[in-house]
Amino acid sequence: MNKAVITVVGKDTVGIIAKVCTYLAGKNINILDISQTIVGGYFNMMMIVDITNAESIFGDVASDMKALGEEIGVIIRIQKEEIFTKMHRL
Repeated sequence: MNKAVITVVGKDTVGIIAKVCTYLAGKNINILDISQTIVGGYFNMMMIVDITNAESIFGDVASDMKALGEEIGVIIRIQKEEIFTKMHRL
């Protein structure tokens, strides 16, 4: 299994989860775990996804997700799990 970590942060608005999940489903990216919260009007979500069968290369998915974030007014980042783990091990 090839996993990635997606983070979504920004001012809360209607449809953030729906738009992110719709994009992922369209690229055949499976959501393995999801956590989201709203604090003081700010939305924060973290997802663990399986990109093994993704229909696009990782770089294209990262670019698409960044563009989607800009479109809906949030910051979306995706990192491969092994890089995320190494970065946060310090």
